[in-house]
Amino acid sequence: MSTIADNLSALAARIDSAAKAAGRAPASIQLLAVSKTKPASAIREIHAAGVRDVGENYLQEALAKQQELNDLPLIWHFIGPIQSNKTKAIAEHFDWVHSVDRLKIAQRLSEQRPAGLAPLNICLQVNVSGEDSKSGCAPADLPALAQAVAALPNLRLRGLMAIPEPTDDHVAQQAAFATVRQLRDDLGLGLDTLSMGMSHDLEAAIAQGATWVRIGTALFGARGPNHSGPV
Repeated sequence: MSTIADNLSALAARIDSAAKAAGRAPASIQLLAVSKTKPASAIREIHAAGVRDVGENYLQEALAKQQELNDLPLIWHFIGPIQSNKTKAIAEHFDWVHSVDRLKIAQRLSEQRPAGLAPLNICLQVNVSGEDSKSGCAPADLPALAQAVAALPNLRLRGLMAIPEPTDDHVAQQAAFATVRQLRDDLGLGLDTLSMGMSHDLEAAIAQGATWVRIGTALFGARGPNHSGPV
């Protein structure tokens, strides 16, 4: 049975190969370990192997893990849908939020970010495939949202996040990620982040400029039957 360390080694090789194929430095791509539904012990193991950035989708689960792992210098990323009643805890306990898709949420995060903490790093989630089931700002609404969020205190707008419609077609994968990259560049705000690419499509995302790849399955193994969906 593969260990998490073995999985990390294989994943690093995939990222390295994809980066070189795209003419990019492997160090320009950062790994976000998506640990939803996985125990704190798995995060401890991945930290021992050199990974510091951890992504969580479910707030209460994340807060429990943070308490259990408060001896480790982890960087916590919130990557799931955000309800208004969750913004205070997210503002207080996370370093990054990748899933902001409306101004009200950004305003609450800004207002509720504790004064003693660094500005909260923000990515705007864009619904690049137009799926009704997906969270995310419509591309047409993105410029106005980005301008408004960039002006908020206590936040640092870094870039865009996207979860395109799943497909095994590498050309279609690249086309979706290229759209996200173009949307970011068209904003003209000097943003440095593209959070895109998961276990099944990271090569296409890296080819189109991903700076964060969000990896769960390829790192920790498959989730249980009650937690389906790509990561």
